[in-house]
Amino acid sequence: MVNKRAAYQVLTKFTQTSSDLNAIDYASFILFPPDIKTHLYDTFLYNTVIRAYAQTNQSKITAVDMYKNMVRNEVMPNKFTYPFVLKACAGVGRLNLGESVHGIVVKFGFVGDIHVLNTIVHIYCCCGNVENTREVFDEMPKCDSVSWSAMIGGYARMGMSTSVVELFREMQIARVRPDEVTMVSVLSACSDLGALDMGKWIENYIEREKITKSIELCNALIDMFAKCGDVDNAMRLFRNLDRKTIVSWTSVIVGMAWQCMGEVWKPLHWLVNEGLKYFDLMTAQFHIRPKIEHYGCLVDLFSRAGLVKEALEFVNKMPIDPNPIIWRTLTAACRLHGELSLGETLTKQLIENEPFDESNYVLLSNIYGKMCNWEKKKTVRNMMGEKGMRKIPGRSMIEV
Repeated sequence: MVNKRAAYQVLTKFTQTSSDLNAIDYASFILFPPDIKTHLYDTFLYNTVIRAYAQTNQSKITAVDMYKNMVRNEVMPNKFTYPFVLKACAGVGRLNLGESVHGIVVKFGFVGDIHVLNTIVHIYCCCGNVENTREVFDEMPKCDSVSWSAMIGGYARMGMSTSVVELFREMQIARVRPDEVTMVSVLSACSDLGALDMGKWIENYIEREKITKSIELCNALIDMFAKCGDVDNAMRLFRNLDRKTIVSWTSVIVGMAWQCMGEVWKPLHWLVNEGLKYFDLMTAQFHIRPKIEHYGCLVDLFSRAGLVKEALEFVNKMPIDPNPIIWRTLTAACRLHGELSLGETLTKQLIENEPFDESNYVLLSNIYGKMCNWEKKKTVRNMMGEKGMRKIPGRSMIEV
């Protein structure tokens, strides 16, 4: 007679191997034939299949279906089941399913398990449910570093940068040691807020606490310094990187553009040359194929330095089609640096290609204003009114 334990070991190995080979659907079909109710399998085997589906990119929702199959076959889920199911719900953005599973977790008494609660925080963060996220977090009997990281990372993904900083301070008061994932989120918030002093403090904190400096954390530091206008420190970190990724290159090129914005009236050709140098290094030495974002950074760099015609020449030589953002960057530079005729021509082309984007009309209106052509400016504003468009006032945040 076949030993039950040995049989489960074989089935589990079969499931894990199928998952590794991206053939989890095949394993599922063999183990759980359609329309056949089975009592042959236990919680551990179901958990293995659910976890495999939850970790795939294409079949996360099937993890939820497998959970329903599990309940239908009267196999009792345990505390290891729910994190997989909740992660699957988060992965497909199904907040309603996540809320249902949360209710079941409460019903069956798993709210005392920190791993389950951390995953509940994760799904509410991923789905943008701020109130439920904070409520679950505040009611947790004990928060570990994963809990804090999930909460801080969720706030960062939702763009709540001020809340990220406040929560990080709470984490320090609670004497919970952050990991590199948490620090990446906090540095992202510093970038958004322009909080350079805090960013410098965090770099020192990372060194003092000997937090592992992964490539993601190093890139976050470079990005923070670059976006806060401290290009020297960004370049220092960039040069010290043993391995440079496409994110590393993007951050330093963006940093050059931000430096141009901060020193718009100074001779900035040297910054353009620096940006081009790193762009060439990225392609020639490191064989990284530039994306549209990298070309956009260089166009922005040319534009901020007042090299509008050089920017246009660069755009015309690009091996890929420029997107509307690049054209809008160029037209804004035309207005700023007095190339008004060129700006008018380019903006009219933008309107022809994107007749329902109000920002194109605002650009053209501003160019006519710079020309002191009030009649044409009024005509553009009337066109916007007829199309139901309006100029949205801008907002900014600075560190005080």
